[in-house]
Amino acid sequence: MTTFLWIVLPYLCLTVFVVGHVWRWRHDQFGWTTHTSQLLENRLLRLGSPLFHLGALGVVGGHAVGLLVPATVTEAVGISEHLYHVTAVWGGTLTGTMLVAGLTLLIARRIVNRRIRRVTTTMDKVLYTALAAMVVLGMTATVATNLLGGGYDYRETIAVWFRSIFWLHPQSELMTDAPLVYQLHALGGFVFLALWPFTRLVHVWSAPIAYVWRPYVVYRRRRGPAPTAPPAPAAVRQAQVRRQADAPSSS
Repeated sequence: MTTFLWIVLPYLCLTVFVVGHVWRWRHDQFGWTTHTSQLLENRLLRLGSPLFHLGALGVVGGHAVGLLVPATVTEAVGISEHLYHVTAVWGGTLTGTMLVAGLTLLIARRIVNRRIRRVTTTMDKVLYTALAAMVVLGMTATVATNLLGGGYDYRETIAVWFRSIFWLHPQSELMTDAPLVYQLHALGGFVFLALWPFTRLVHVWSAPIAYVWRPYVVYRRRRGPAPTAPPAPAAVRQAQVRRQADAPSSS
């Protein structure tokens, strides 16, 4: 079971992540979009979307530093372990709170608005469920374990295991003694990557550059059709009639 959870499953999810994106681009380019529902309701979206995206950027950035940058590197540039810990915990709490607030508003928007609820797909429901589970696990690890609890140095275990996967030399033994919430968060992260290609999240790889060479552009209008051009003045119509009359007729 240890081999499957910490070696086989991560590689399987990464494979689905890569192959799924290739398949989606080749066979479903018209579905490669945010599927925005802004025209249906904009009040909650105006507040929830910035909170969600800013919080997500902060959380992703914090995970990237914590998992990809070894402790020896941060110490070499003058960042002590205590300073890193304080920054990571409080920064993660702040961005995580923003992410929770934004995600809550976006989910509530799809529940309380009947029109948006009707256009919510099954994959939307799976995506929001997976996001909510990931956020809850991450906030539990950050707040309950590191901020309020005794703390856990994931950089010596989970981060090393994570990097070893990409070095093709996975060290699964590092995960066996990690706290359960960290184990679930790590597994949930890889499962989330496997779901990614089949959800609306694929649009992050297109914005903003790839939209330039998209083979189609979809326009939406709030009002009716565009007004037709005003009729030509009478003098112009008379000139056109005279030109048609003077033109030689073909035999």
